[in-house]
Amino acid sequence: MRSPESLSLALVAAALGLSLPAQSTTYGLGRAPKPGEIEMWDIAISPDGKELPRGSGTAIEGGKVYAANCAACHGKTGTEGPNDVLVGGQGSLNTKKPVKTIGSYWPYATTVWDYINRSMPYNKPGSLSADEVYAVTAHLLFLNGIIRKDELMNAKTLPQVKMPNRNGFIADPRPDWNIGGSSRR
Repeated sequence: MRSPESLSLALVAAALGLSLPAQSTTYGLGRAPKPGEIEMWDIAISPDGKELPRGSGTAIEGGKVYAANCAACHGKTGTEGPNDVLVGGQGSLNTKKPVKTIGSYWPYATTVWDYINRSMPYNKPGSLSADEVYAVTAHLLFLNGIIRKDELMNAKTLPQVKMPNRNGFIADPRPDWNIGGSSRR
């Protein structure tokens, strides 16, 4: 659909017997992606965890990685800050002062893994190995009382973790959001 300005220009040009060039379908910017470029950025992990990579870690291992990479921003125990509190808050969501943490708010453990993998640590996002991400995720799940300290987290076990707020979200009923029968939450 043409804008009023382009329609006016076209009418003036037609009245004067002039022709205007056809509108380009591209803007001459960018390029087609090279093979593998799209896959390189296709790193999102769904709730069922089918995209999780190989690797594993426990809360014991994760405590060391957390101390080195996370504690400066989230505190030694995940409750101090100065940035987001990661631990605690269970039972607070229906109060006047909800505390949204991994243990109180997040519905899927795989989403925790995905966020840490893509975004943390803040000063070097994406720099942790898959094993380190599994370990930090396990550490945070343990601190929130969700798994045991020695429980191994990997592509098979992580999607099986039942988060306390798993049923706290409502599925999106829009038909364009539920493509192929699976929700994109």
